[in-house]
Amino acid sequence: MSIELEARARGKREETKASNRQAIIDAARIVFAELGYGATTVRDIIRATELASGTFYNYFKSKEEVFQALQDETALRVRPRLRAERIRARNFEEFVSGSFRTFFDFVKNDHTTFATMRRNPDMQRVRIDTPEVIAGFDELRADLELAIANGVVPATDADLLMASMVGVAFEVANHLVLRSDLSAEDAAKFATALFMGGVQALPKKAASR
Repeated sequence: MSIELEARARGKREETKASNRQAIIDAARIVFAELGYGATTVRDIIRATELASGTFYNYFKSKEEVFQALQDETALRVRPRLRAERIRARNFEEFVSGSFRTFFDFVKNDHTTFATMRRNPDMQRVRIDTPEVIAGFDELRADLELAIANGVVPATDADLLMASMVGVAFEVANHLVLRSDLSAEDAAKFATALFMGGVQALPKKAASR
């Protein structure tokens, strides 16, 4: 076989691998949302694909690994949008409101993924601190530290501020998934008002010497 044909064959194999892995993740997203994480089995996920049963284990060892891959994929899609909103913010309120609005818009438009998270009563036994999720938290912390240094965000503890923003975002997102009467814009306004009021009441962090 010529070098060119070998390259084509290798490229085709890699394409097939990527396609199969994505098919498993896409199927898992739907099955987790329908059945909940606890009730879902690997067999349920395989049945939702057109792949042979043994193919699953070429890519994942368990349903937990698929769930973690789903979290990473979701984080990779939303992180650039969140970062762009935070970078363009001219003041603290824009920093907060832009972050919440972008995240809640994403949740509304990707209802299946977040329904998966909402219908997971066994979440405490599943790792959601995947590499891409952690990287997203690290980006938010870094942006907060920079905004504090530039005077855009009030001087306070960046770690606690990051944790608070993430907590509010995910808790409100849970209700956004469940309630058809709640829009992403209304959820963002509520979260922003709540967060802004809370931060204004915080004691200012002393400037470092």
